[in-house]
Amino acid sequence: MAKATKPGDIRAKSVDERETLLLDLKKEQFNLRFQRAVGQTEATSRVREVRREIARIKTVQHQDKTSAAAAAAKH
Repeated sequence: MAKATKPGDIRAKSVDERETLLLDLKKEQFNLRFQRAVGQTEATSRVREVRREIARIKTVQHQDKTSAAAAAAKH
C-alpha cells in the first residue's frame, strides 16, 4: 500500500473493509516503529504515510458516526 488513499475511496468501502484496512495499517505502523527502533528502517517516509492513512480512515469513520447521529436526532 504505497499509494495514498483518498477520502472518497475510503468512503466507498464498507465498514468491514475500513476496519480491516485500519487494522492492517496499525500492524504496518507497529512494524515500522519497531524497525526504526532497531535501526533497520529503509523507508522512513512510509511511517508518515501510514500515520496519515490511519488518520484519514478515522476521520471518515467519525464523520459517518456524527452524520448518522444527526440524522437520528432529526427524526
